[in-house]
Amino acid sequence: MRELLRTAAGIARSLRTYYAPGRRDALDRMHTRFVGAGDLAFDLGAHVGDRVASLRRLGARVVAVEPQPALARTLRLLYGRDPKVIIEQAAVGADEGETELHLNLANPTVSTASTAFIAAADGAPGWQGQRWQRTIHVRRTTLDALIARHGLPRFCKIDVEGLEDQVLAGLSQAVPALSFEFTTIQRAVAAAALARCAGLGDYRYNAALGESQRLEHPAWLDAAAIQTWLDGLPDRANSGDIYAALAVAAPRRP
Repeated sequence: MRELLRTAAGIARSLRTYYAPGRRDALDRMHTRFVGAGDLAFDLGAHVGDRVASLRRLGARVVAVEPQPALARTLRLLYGRDPKVIIEQAAVGADEGETELHLNLANPTVSTASTAFIAAADGAPGWQGQRWQRTIHVRRTTLDALIARHGLPRFCKIDVEGLEDQVLAGLSQAVPALSFEFTTIQRAVAAAALARCAGLGDYRYNAALGESQRLEHPAWLDAAAIQTWLDGLPDRANSGDIYAALAVAAPRRP
């Protein structure tokens, strides 16, 4: 019973945080650069679905992928009746199989399948007090498998707590635009994700810090320039998202 209450409290905290007043417009302004009505978008690590809501407001069809059982149930409650939202309860990685998922019941947004992520967070500034109390096994799929089932997305958001490079390792073709989370406690993961993007296509890059939903650079950068920017970030920057768009599919203006 105590674990159920912690899980419910953690989800309630996430709902308050990610559906807070003021976030809606910023999310929509960001996403309108990449998708429009009728486009397909993937949300990998959909959490409580605030990105799903934004993408749907813009008229996109959405495949939402979330491995945590309680969060997958939440997504079904919120979006299960929407015929243009498909919910898959799975982790995403470099290959198909099974994944050991470490649950942070009080803060489910940082639940992870990466023990390296947990080790990097231990004692790091800004990560104090995080605890992963329970481990479960979940199905793991790949981006290639998702594309085979649902089609090639116009935009793919990746937020999987320290395994963003592994998700991209399971992708064998360029998508027009994507984003992946980075953290300053695991810059090497972001560097590997950038290298994988460079191997997939001629991408240009930008970034947003934290949950600002505001691009940091007025012009889109090449891989070397965004890597230099990432390397120069102070540790206190903590996290954000790197956006990648194919040079032949320039981002739309908001």
